[in-house]
Amino acid sequence: MDSNNSTDREYEYRGLCVNGFAMIFFTFVLLPVAMICSGVYGGDNPWILVGVTMPLFLLFVLGCVGYFTQEPNVARVMIFFGKYRGTCKRVGFYWTNPFMSRKKLSLRIRNMDIDPIKVNDKIGNPVLIGMVLVWRIRDTYKVTFDLDSQSLGAAGGINNAALSNFVRIQGDAALREVTGHFAYDNTDATVDGELTLRDSGKEISDLLEHKINERLAMAGIEVVEARINYLAYAPEIAAVMLRRQQASAIISAREKIVEGAVSMVDMALRSLDDRDVVKLSNEQKASMVGNLLAVLCADEPLTPTLNANV
Repeated sequence: MDSNNSTDREYEYRGLCVNGFAMIFFTFVLLPVAMICSGVYGGDNPWILVGVTMPLFLLFVLGCVGYFTQEPNVARVMIFFGKYRGTCKRVGFYWTNPFMSRKKLSLRIRNMDIDPIKVNDKIGNPVLIGMVLVWRIRDTYKVTFDLDSQSLGAAGGINNAALSNFVRIQGDAALREVTGHFAYDNTDATVDGELTLRDSGKEISDLLEHKINERLAMAGIEVVEARINYLAYAPEIAAVMLRRQQASAIISAREKIVEGAVSMVDMALRSLDDRDVVKLSNEQKASMVGNLLAVLCADEPLTPTLNANV
């Protein structure tokens, strides 16, 4: 007994698989010639008709069935009266046992765009997040025999729509799980240096790919790449978060302006002292500093005043 038949895993089909062109020559040339010769030389002998011509005719009928053409990255799951006999991945034109059921599966890479879904991030903010998946079939046995086609909306057996539906559901679940462990952006409630959904694209994508592969391994499907392609706050808080981001931007800009203004005032005072342009008292320096800072930090142009009475 073949040990491969006792394991629930994919293995290569090693049964009858004949070159299709050779089988065409045998079926449509040799067998008809043999039947004609048996009819000519058998004459009216019924035993020759029954013992030779009829078996040759049955072989001809069976020879007309069993042909299949297979392209690269395509596989056929071979099933003989309900028993898994292996997966054929040979490329070309072949003929096999006509009683063998051959389920065709594509092993090529497929792309899926999952529409944005609403999820709460780590600190409870509702966000809209979507992703792109690149996936393919890794184990034809699990895809064929471990997935329930009817529950996936494919009553006639596993097809592309059923597989896409399964991948979409599992990808959606993994996306919700990963999103709940990270904040959308750095806030007062997050720790400095903590990964966020907006700034940690590669790390989030790697974790997302790992989580989805964990879920899809049971069905023999592998995710080649998973990446977030849409990320935004939900409409109900988008306006509030926009004002918060604008406030943060204004504060950062003001810090830069004040820092630059202080440097310029310090430079102005040093230049006046070094060049001995004018002697200023502490009160005059304070007034000058106030005027210069008002000019440099104001949003609107101002007219500076300088009291240089000696």
